[in-house]
Amino acid sequence: MKKLFVCCFSILFFGFSFGQEDVNFVKKDTIILKEVTVSTRRKLSNYRQEKTLSTLDNFLEKSNNITMIKRGNYAWEPALNNMQSERLSVTIDGMHIFGACTDKMDPITSYVDVSNLEKVAVGSGQVGTENGHSVGGGIDLQLAPSKFFDSGLKTSVDLGYETNGNYKTAGLDMEYSSNQFYVNADGIYRKSDNYDAGNSKEILYSQFEKFNISLQTGYQLSENHAIDASVIYDKATDVGYPALPMDVSSAEALITAVTHHFKNESATIKSLETKIYFNTITHVMDDSKRPDVPIRMDMPGWSDTYGFYSKTNLHTNKHHLSLNLNGFYNRSLAEMTMYPNDMNQPAMFMYTWPDIRTLYGGVYAKDIYTLNTHETLTGSVRFGFHQNKITEEVGLESLQIFYPKLSNYKNRFLSSFSVDYTFKKKHYDYSFGVGYGERAPSVSEAYGFYLFNSFDNYDYIGNPNLKNEKAFEANMIANYHNNKFHLGIASSYFFIKDYIIGNITDNLSPMTINADGVKLYNAISHATIFNAYLNSSYSFSESFSVNATLGYNYGKGNNNENLPLIKPFSYLAELNYHKKHFNVALQLEGNGNQSNYSGYYGEDATPAYGVLNLNLGNAFYTKHQKFVLKYGIENLLDTNYTTFADWNNIPSQGRNFYVNISAILL
Repeated sequence: MKKLFVCCFSILFFGFSFGQEDVNFVKKDTIILKEVTVSTRRKLSNYRQEKTLSTLDNFLEKSNNITMIKRGNYAWEPALNNMQSERLSVTIDGMHIFGACTDKMDPITSYVDVSNLEKVAVGSGQVGTENGHSVGGGIDLQLAPSKFFDSGLKTSVDLGYETNGNYKTAGLDMEYSSNQFYVNADGIYRKSDNYDAGNSKEILYSQFEKFNISLQTGYQLSENHAIDASVIYDKATDVGYPALPMDVSSAEALITAVTHHFKNESATIKSLETKIYFNTITHVMDDSKRPDVPIRMDMPGWSDTYGFYSKTNLHTNKHHLSLNLNGFYNRSLAEMTMYPNDMNQPAMFMYTWPDIRTLYGGVYAKDIYTLNTHETLTGSVRFGFHQNKITEEVGLESLQIFYPKLSNYKNRFLSSFSVDYTFKKKHYDYSFGVGYGERAPSVSEAYGFYLFNSFDNYDYIGNPNLKNEKAFEANMIANYHNNKFHLGIASSYFFIKDYIIGNITDNLSPMTINADGVKLYNAISHATIFNAYLNSSYSFSESFSVNATLGYNYGKGNNNENLPLIKPFSYLAELNYHKKHFNVALQLEGNGNQSNYSGYYGEDATPAYGVLNLNLGNAFYTKHQKFVLKYGIENLLDTNYTTFADWNNIPSQGRNFYVNISAILL
């Protein structure tokens, strides 16, 4: 009966058109999106979200071309254009920060929260290289700008509860602003027990606890000059990962920065922003809460990054020029200690990341040239120098077992460029572009030592001799819209040379007990990835609207094998009704069968699914306060399902009732 209901609901929605509010994001809830040419900025107005206290992971998952890879109920890994973090540039307010976990259990997005951020800027492909080299694109999690508003003291309190997992959230924000000085402090706390999949099946080791606090302050030096400083401290404890053989006892980050701002709208140089920053991460994996493991292990990791950037914007008659000079120095170190069950045997120790130091310096330039009132031409370039150095002698000697001539350092030169043409009129617009980009291998791909991948059950060894990965891309976007109707299509194609992926080697034995073998990171000649989304929306009245989207993705290597973790056919449909102080939305979202799965790389088929969600919201006002109430039901039919992005087929969350309330002092 449930399947019949979902099928009929799907047919009903597909009878309508499909909609999108900007280039890359579909309107999946009541969030208002900013329209930005080519790259996207999602405003993090949490009072407009379906949940006031929605996590950053949930927020990012609203995008068409972002998929969140889930190894548990916490710290999902973003993938953009069906490419994971190695192929992306993920930054926090332009700052480079690198995870300290060899198993990617701590993506950069896990060390900030929605309370820290003003917006998220997403650039597809080479459009996303403002802050660093990538082949898939860039995600910049942007902090709030300076706030010299003379608005005095403002306070807000947020509370939330969800039945699935007994999930509790609380947040507090305090801000004081004058004409010359401002200070903002906020904190958020989240705690969840094990969640239940559909049909009330408990998913063990899916609990987590986390808190995040931040402080941002600034001083107006003069009419055109200001300086501000920010500190973010984030710590998660007792984090379970049901899709992995280990959990995390602690994941801790300190993120600091000092920034100078210059703005002068009447001058050719409109703005100049210079930032220096430091961040440090400590991440500790352990299996102490897992019963009957073959051998106990501790796997701590550390990542420290020092960096800077200086970026400016210049305007002339037809040119809008942006420049960004940036650099960073990173230290990545990870260890593994194995404790045999036989107490008479000594513990075994090795470096899984042998203290890799990465030095990078680069320059980025972009020019938006206005041809006429309807046409613009945008070009961008980035050049950079990238150096890796192994500083731990034992780690170097371990890798020299496989690469006898290996030096302790490797220099690389990286480049990228893109060109885009855009045409806009009142009721329609379109754009198309091409690009080329390069990236260096990640620390794991180049220097990882016996890293176990539970996805395909192989140990991985890095390859310092890998070539730069290179991507040629083409993209196209077209939109038609009038007062009530919108129709849009967006597509991208990537041809990636020297595509880095693990290949089985038969002459090595695995170190992990029960592993199927060992893979060396290597490169196939090329791979192709194609993405396409059709979106539309229709407004029946000022209060009632419908929007939906269809997505198709494809990825294959030159060895004729499907690439892993490529999103299957997907769909989304939503009915919205809203009044001044009330809104309600009914959503249907799902995927088709994952028929083009990659058995060669350890993937298996996942069946089709469809999930219904219902969310509602109310706003109440008193003389000095505003109250926002958000409530609803996720997975309304308690469907038991797993998606292609659920690592090792862990089931997704079942039915969940939630309520969030926020009080804002006006």
